[in-house]
Amino acid sequence: MNAPWPRTAAGWLLPVVSVIVAALTSVMSLTSCANDGSDMGGLPLKLVSDVPLGGLPTRLDYESFDPERHLLYIAHLGDSEVIVFDTRAGRVIGRIPDVASVHGVLAVPELSRVYVSATGSNEIVAIDEATLKITARMPGGRYPDGMAYAPDAYKLYVSDETGETETVIDVRSNTRVATIPLGGEVGNTQYDPVSRHIFVNVQSRRQLLEIDPATDRIITRIDLPGAQGNHGLLIEPEQRLAFITCEGNDKLLVLDMYTMRVKSSFDVGQDPDVLAFDPQLHLLYVAGEAGIVSMFKADAGNVSKIGDGRVGPNAHVVAVDESTHRAYFPLKDVQGQATLRIMAP
Repeated sequence: MNAPWPRTAAGWLLPVVSVIVAALTSVMSLTSCANDGSDMGGLPLKLVSDVPLGGLPTRLDYESFDPERHLLYIAHLGDSEVIVFDTRAGRVIGRIPDVASVHGVLAVPELSRVYVSATGSNEIVAIDEATLKITARMPGGRYPDGMAYAPDAYKLYVSDETGETETVIDVRSNTRVATIPLGGEVGNTQYDPVSRHIFVNVQSRRQLLEIDPATDRIITRIDLPGAQGNHGLLIEPEQRLAFITCEGNDKLLVLDMYTMRVKSSFDVGQDPDVLAFDPQLHLLYVAGEAGIVSMFKADAGNVSKIGDGRVGPNAHVVAVDESTHRAYFPLKDVQGQATLRIMAP
């Protein structure tokens, strides 16, 4: 039997091994990033890690973060399942199957629930965060996509993209209670906590619509000059700004929510889709289908472009953890694997 290591040697060796492992992990991640043609350009981002998500290297769609549980829910559209990623542990902790062609994902922490849109079955699916089990299925229209939650009204609003409607779900009973005709192809939907209203893109009409959850009626149609295919939407309530991505002409529009007029327009990467905002650092991310991410500084109502960079193949989705400032980009195929690319300013 070999003699045990002296305590002093063991105490010295452990931190050294930890440093070596961390260094190797970093090198492997950087090599992975370099091999897929990524180029940060002038973006103030560094790679934290690349984490394999499992499953097949098929399309990944929306994601939603629950900051209370430190869980990131990712739609694995190509595999018809929801991936559950623990951001503290840095690993996948669950998979929720049987969600056909899952597109939209929305975590609602106050309900301990996640809602997802299954375009393969035209359903809205409710998932219990405690058990990660499906608890309800509701009709979602013809092509359910993005979602927003109005907490005062206990209602979930779902974009029915090709059905040209907004589906309204009562979350207390998990039943559809209204269908609002919008008069055009629908983009993403967002809740504004200041007005307590729902805003939704109608991309074929180049408009942003305002809906009152108390009546489920459209109260304002806002024209968007310069918009072509206004699909992505993010509301920054503190600065009273709405950010709108236009996939038809690769533009970001900035809407002043005091005047309800477009105040500025910027070029972004090809086919922009999902947006994310870090309110402490005042950083706006615009992720595009071509893998290019555009970043902006948005502070005190003033918006300026930082630059563009190629974050990874098909990097069209982004979510931000406000506490760590880490940005999460699900990539469908990095060296043959579905991968979560984690970056930080």
